[in-house]
Amino acid sequence: MSNWSESSELLPSQQRQAQAQMVAPGEAMAEVVEDFAQDMEDSVHNVVEDVHDAVEGGRAQASGNVTHTPAVSTGATPKLERFGRFGASRVLVGCLMTLVGGTLWGLNGTVSKVLLDTYHATPLWMACVRELLAGAMFLVVAALREPKQLKGALTTPRDYPHFLIATLTCVTLTQVAYLFSVHWTNGGTATVLQQVSLLMVLAYVCVHGRRWPHAREIIGIALAFTGVFLLVTGGSFTSLHMPLPGLLWGMTDAFSAACLVIVPISLINRWGNTVFNGITFMLSGLLLIPFAHPIAAMPQLDAKGWWMLAYSAICGTFLAFWLFMGGVERAGSMRTALLSTIEPVVATISTVLWVGTVFVPTDLFGIALILIMVVVMQTGGHDNADTHDDAHDGKQRKRKKG
Repeated sequence: MSNWSESSELLPSQQRQAQAQMVAPGEAMAEVVEDFAQDMEDSVHNVVEDVHDAVEGGRAQASGNVTHTPAVSTGATPKLERFGRFGASRVLVGCLMTLVGGTLWGLNGTVSKVLLDTYHATPLWMACVRELLAGAMFLVVAALREPKQLKGALTTPRDYPHFLIATLTCVTLTQVAYLFSVHWTNGGTATVLQQVSLLMVLAYVCVHGRRWPHAREIIGIALAFTGVFLLVTGGSFTSLHMPLPGLLWGMTDAFSAACLVIVPISLINRWGNTVFNGITFMLSGLLLIPFAHPIAAMPQLDAKGWWMLAYSAICGTFLAFWLFMGGVERAGSMRTALLSTIEPVVATISTVLWVGTVFVPTDLFGIALILIMVVVMQTGGHDNADTHDDAHDGKQRKRKKG
């Protein structure tokens, strides 16, 4: 009431200006959706460029065309300015988004384990339902934020085969393999095995860039193989500590996670990350319907079960992805890659506390080695995260000037 009475005392021109500044609830929601989609769209380019730079850097190093530019000192620089365009508060927000997104992902593994074991949901049914729900949310955001890109992607037949390949390798295989890995092992172990995808990406970069692994990368390979060996065998050379299907599905999941970094790059560059995810998630869910029978094979869920399913689709898939990619855009891919190690940590802890899974010392040591591998691999080839992000920022500024 007070706001209305104050505005009524303004001159007509002032009233029109004040009314023009008022935002309707629908417009405010549209702005939130636009910001959300823009975060995912802009931040994915950091990941794409990192893979491209790694490949090009390997080629340049193999051909001997590597130049080193000495750093030029411009005087004393305040400590907070070392973040380049990433201001201190922006980096902090990005780190928090990454930690929350990784936590949601980690908990999703444990939630999936409960749905699989307690409510007897099948991995195919969970993958199908989760993909359909997440795909619908991605498509809604794409329709609101990027209608032209969405229409263009749907009306470009030459991209259909690429979308199908990306759907099968980057979504269907990822979701199904992860859930089967959780089914045969547990959320913590399945999430840790997924980190081996870094080695597969490294293999692609080395072959594509015609170079041998660096010293840090060789150390990472040794750590990963040792960690997986301890998880699978418990330190024994004569018996398996983990079911063989769990290991095979875990490695399949790692392979599909590596494909997710490589296969969709051209589609994402052409149509955007939101459009790509909406189409591939929805297409994958539709392809799984004849095998999953989402209606006929629906498990008996009580209120808790429905809440857990909603969490898995909304928080553990859709929201977790947005938070992680928003963290990449704000804090840089190097920092977020290191902070994302919270995902297997949360998955392991929640598996112990919630499901009651018991990890023997060799399991914990193997998990620790794989997490160390992630840190070693992500810091290899860069002096530190700030240097990497500042260099990336300089490249972005050059592109804008050009």
